[in-house]
Amino acid sequence: MTTTEATPESTAETQAEKTAAVDAAALPWADVQAEHFKMLRLAPLATDRATGARPLRFVQFGYAERHDQHHSLLRMVIQLPGQRVRREQNHLDIWVDHDKHRVHFGPGNSLEIEPVNRGIGRFLVAQAAAWAKKKWSHYRVDGVDLSNKDALNESTRLRRDHFLRIHGFDVAYADVQHLKGNVQPGKVGDVLENWNTEKVQFVEILEAAQMLQQADQNLAEQEVKLRKEEEKVTKFKREDSGLRFTITCLVAFTVFQAGLLIWIATHR
Repeated sequence: MTTTEATPESTAETQAEKTAAVDAAALPWADVQAEHFKMLRLAPLATDRATGARPLRFVQFGYAERHDQHHSLLRMVIQLPGQRVRREQNHLDIWVDHDKHRVHFGPGNSLEIEPVNRGIGRFLVAQAAAWAKKKWSHYRVDGVDLSNKDALNESTRLRRDHFLRIHGFDVAYADVQHLKGNVQPGKVGDVLENWNTEKVQFVEILEAAQMLQQADQNLAEQEVKLRKEEEKVTKFKREDSGLRFTITCLVAFTVFQAGLLIWIATHR
C-alpha cells in the first residue's frame, strides 16, 4: 500500500492547502472513536520480496458513524493485537458535505497501512464506497494531487495507480515523466466497492468461537500424543539402562573368565 499525499507545487496550491486546513478544522466530530468492531482474517500469502513474510494474521476493524444536517462521517480504523501504530496509520475517514453535495477522504490526503501489501487498503476504501453509495451516490468525490515521491520509483507508482484505478478513480498526469499526477474528481456512484475477499475476510463471532474450540481440541490431541511419546521415551530409557547394566555384567564376567584362564594356564 503506498502513501498518497497532496504536495503544494505553487503559491496557489499552498493557499488552497491552507483553505482546506481551515475547512478541516471547522469539521465536527474530531474526537470520535470507533464504536463498532469486527474481526478480520488476513490470509497467509507468499513472501513478497519488497515487504517480506505475510503470515496468517487476525486484526480488528472498528468504525463509527455521525450525521447532522450539514455533514456525515464514517471513521474506520484497523487495530493490530499487540502492536501499536502511528496515529495517522490504519485510519480512514470519509466526509460527506450535504450542503455542497461533495465527498472527500481523510484525514489529510494519505492512506498509510500497516501491515502493507495485505489487502487492507482496498478493504477500507471498499467499505467507504459501499457506505457512501447507499444514500449519496450522486454526490461528487473531490480530486486530490498525488505525491511525486511515489512516482520516483516506477513499481511504487504503478502499484499506487493500480490501487486507485481498480476502485474506479481516474488518475491523470500533467507531464510525460509521470511525476505530477492527480486523482480526477468523480461521482460517488463510480467508486467500486470491491476488495480481494481471498486476502481479507470477515470472521463472525460464532466462527471465531468454532476456530478457538477446534484449536483447543487440536492442542489437547497434541498433548495426548506428546504424553504417549514421552512415555515411550521413558520406557526406552529404562530398557536402555537395563541393557547397559547387562552389558557391564557380561564385560566384567568375560574379563574375570579371561583372567581365570590366564591364571590356570600359568600355574600348571
